[in-house]
Amino acid sequence: MAVTISDVARAAGVSKGAVSYALNGRPGVSDETRLRILDAAKQIGWKPSYRAKSLSSSRAYALGLVVARNPKLISTDPFFPSFIAGIETTLAEHEYTLVLTVATQPGAEERGYRKLVDGGRVDGVILTDVRHDDSRIPLIQELKIPAVTLNRPDTGSPFPAVCMDDTEGISSSVEHLVGLGHSRIAHVGGSQHMIHGRSRRRAWEAALNEAGLKADLFIEADFTAAGGIAATEKLLRAGDKPTAIVYANDIMATAGQAFAQSSGFRIPEDLSISGYDDADFTQYLNPALTTVSTDPMTWGRIAAQVLINELEGTHDGMDVMLSSPNLVVRGSTGPCKAVGTAPLATSK
Repeated sequence: MAVTISDVARAAGVSKGAVSYALNGRPGVSDETRLRILDAAKQIGWKPSYRAKSLSSSRAYALGLVVARNPKLISTDPFFPSFIAGIETTLAEHEYTLVLTVATQPGAEERGYRKLVDGGRVDGVILTDVRHDDSRIPLIQELKIPAVTLNRPDTGSPFPAVCMDDTEGISSSVEHLVGLGHSRIAHVGGSQHMIHGRSRRRAWEAALNEAGLKADLFIEADFTAAGGIAATEKLLRAGDKPTAIVYANDIMATAGQAFAQSSGFRIPEDLSISGYDDADFTQYLNPALTTVSTDPMTWGRIAAQVLINELEGTHDGMDVMLSSPNLVVRGSTGPCKAVGTAPLATSK
């Protein structure tokens, strides 16, 4: 049976009221008595009831995460499992839980936030995939609930942000390819409605401009494998083909690499490929994928900690800047030997 505060009171030889004061850090007992009660609680294995604590404090001891993406992408994109694992790592240390909502239909995302807040199911929310002129910022302000964003929105936001500069990783990828002699470097990017989709495209453009090269081979995709294949096919069927493609994530890069190989292109002899995220599987491709190493688990862990600190009134209100990602060079990139002219195989 669960150990109760009555058991702690008997073990310490005090009243239940004294136990309540001591275990909740409230005044009303001497330091000596408090220590005796805490020691007794530890000895008999007492653990706090977070349901009771929630009822008494009007807190849910839960954080919310609403993801407005196709469930298939969440299951295949390694970013989300690692990011969520990071959140859970921090929450477990503080006896919080995560309430995850996947919004796939129009209007479902806003309804998801309202349901979490109106039902008192969460104490705060984590906002991922921050967008241009993000409508969720005024929504969360209207709902009057604490929040933390992944990266700083491009419009006014009162919430702290946990930021990672993804421009450096893309710039390093382009500089690496330029150093290998490539001058026709394409970019398959994510949705330009998303802040990180825009920032990676702009970093690609800036790096090419710095090298005195044209930034005219850009295709907007959706971070999915199907999107990566469609964009790659379009680029490789163009008259002025790229000799290298920088992708905005590993899923698109992997799919693009497979499509190029099945179409008669040798990697990296005819076409160099680079990705972004450094998912574990990328090192086992043939050839292994050059990519940008990020740390979504740390991102999730820090985001959850900042939000908990905000709830407990201990956060200083400042944004947190994580270490910039690093380029990991593998076999999918190599010297530019000639403009890619390999014929495309007949679509299967």
